[in-house]
Amino acid sequence: MERNTAASKWDLMANRVLEGECLTLEEGLSVLDADNDEVLPLMQAAFQVRKHFFGKKVKLNMIINAKSGLCPEDCGYCSQSAVSTAPVEKYTLLDKDTLLAGAREAMARKAGTYCIVAAGRSPTSRELDQVVDAVKEIRDTMPLKICACLGILRDGQAERLAEAGVHRYNHNLNTSQANYPLITTTHTYDQRVETLEKVKLHGMSPCSGVIIGMGETKQEITEMAYALRELNADSIPINFLNAIPGTPLENAGLTQPLQALKVLALFRFICPSKEIRVAGGREINLRSLQPLSLYAANSLFVGDYLTTAGQSISIDHQMIEDLGFEIELNAL
Repeated sequence: MERNTAASKWDLMANRVLEGECLTLEEGLSVLDADNDEVLPLMQAAFQVRKHFFGKKVKLNMIINAKSGLCPEDCGYCSQSAVSTAPVEKYTLLDKDTLLAGAREAMARKAGTYCIVAAGRSPTSRELDQVVDAVKEIRDTMPLKICACLGILRDGQAERLAEAGVHRYNHNLNTSQANYPLITTTHTYDQRVETLEKVKLHGMSPCSGVIIGMGETKQEITEMAYALRELNADSIPINFLNAIPGTPLENAGLTQPLQALKVLALFRFICPSKEIRVAGGREINLRSLQPLSLYAANSLFVGDYLTTAGQSISIDHQMIEDLGFEIELNAL
């Protein structure tokens, strides 16, 4: 009887979401506070929302670390930041041929979106020229969607990227507005929002997500979901902190797998029609429960991340096949 009551509760919530209702903050919190015994009916309810908008398709994205280290920012989670002592590669922006080779690799991995990511506060004029040149050739020669993540955009830069053919621009909120000063002091939460507004103004698809596990409360996690709904982010990567030795957050613990699934269900309920991507840290936080994440999320990064390793691409492809899902090519 208790099991049926739990199933009914989450099913009713999913039905209301599909009818266009927005859950209250208290209802969002109830997802994160769900008893672990309710996780399976919760994920089934989240799947009903996911299936309504995306069927059983999974979008794959691949990252290239186009410029590594050398970043003046002090983001506490990042191994490439000025305050990190983690032993990471340091190099300037990759040349055009290397960026093109990365795009070809993305296609080989069945990724529909190729993400060009560069460490740093903002792209210089020269760096922007290099990215624009590479993007134009990729667009002319390969059937890929392109996402750029180059930091805070200055006036005129979003327009140039859009004109070159960048489909999507990523700039994560990362954490809640209240928690932000505890994570980063060299720029503000509002500056990140301003960049996303520039992205939308120039017709690129806004991509913005979070990193779970940086000391935020459950209420703050819920507020983050509502903030991204308000920003109308089309793509929402949900990262789970991979605490890298040498970073200020090196001693942060992992998110428990069942709690990570509740977070994904929450974001599906609050942002029902948006691409929810289970992103960095999924391998070490979700562990053996990774397949269940795709009952709420409809997107994955495949391969390695910026400075940490992902799991084998063949394992990801097999996981999708075993679930009875299908890789969706060339779609944002």
